[in-house]
Amino acid sequence: MKNRLITMLIALLVSIGSAQAQESFAKYEFNPEKTYIIELQDGEQFVGHFLESNEQYIIIQTNSLPRIEIPIQKIISIEIVNPKNIKNGVYWFKNPNTTRYLFAPSAFTLKKGEGYYQNTYLALNSFNIGVTDHISIGGGVELFSTFGSLAAGKFQPVFFITPKIGYQVADKVNVGAGILYLSIPNDFGDSGRIGAGIVYGVGTYGTEEHNVSLGLGWGVADGEMTSKPVIVLSGMTRIGQKTALVSENWFIPTDPYYGVYSYGIRFFGEKLTVDLAFLNNADLAGALIIGIPYVDFVVKF
Repeated sequence: MKNRLITMLIALLVSIGSAQAQESFAKYEFNPEKTYIIELQDGEQFVGHFLESNEQYIIIQTNSLPRIEIPIQKIISIEIVNPKNIKNGVYWFKNPNTTRYLFAPSAFTLKKGEGYYQNTYLALNSFNIGVTDHISIGGGVELFSTFGSLAAGKFQPVFFITPKIGYQVADKVNVGAGILYLSIPNDFGDSGRIGAGIVYGVGTYGTEEHNVSLGLGWGVADGEMTSKPVIVLSGMTRIGQKTALVSENWFIPTDPYYGVYSYGIRFFGEKLTVDLAFLNNADLAGALIIGIPYVDFVVKF
């Protein structure tokens, strides 16, 4: 009897919440001159201009449909679309992957509660989440070492941790700093581990659609820091609703600096990006002119 009462109470609260949300959306004040994005409970989204509404439906016009009726009871959000996201009458969803190029970071940060999962070459797996609008924390593991150590009867994966902080300091100017800490099993089997890291700063100029970044990173191992920084020059430009060009270039402090370059294309979804790129330099080009293929994907949540 007690469980039944609890179930009935939960159902009543849910129905009241649903009714309140439905009433709220039914009274939503639209501006016919603005563009709206309406999201439904199943994740489907409609973008268009308001035509009319009644107690059951909100009616809008989209680019492909002159009139579509959206059930109010299935709506979970209504938002005004930023005019900058309308290109030639087509809605461009927000760039879901602004904080990273291929591997190197930009100075853009995740918002509080935002996060993403990144997979590189199917082997390198990482997660990052926004703790605040300016601070994020992330980390990951490399699967080959994980499975290899498990096969030897141990669990000694290669893993890394990546805290980061970033701020916008001027129009189109963001700065950030962070640490990449890497932990490696000593000889992949002994009880000890080897720790090393990079302390870096990065500056990004531009918008989330078109930007360039310059990063400087100093290696740290055994309590000592390298005298010369790794230099990373990266950039991306969005060339279509679902495509962008991306490049990430590393200059490693040997004598002289040793460069590794990349160029590729990024494919967008609203919550997913896929990078298809090539890594190259003078040595690699001698064996393969176009360079070594690079593949990753990122899922935003």
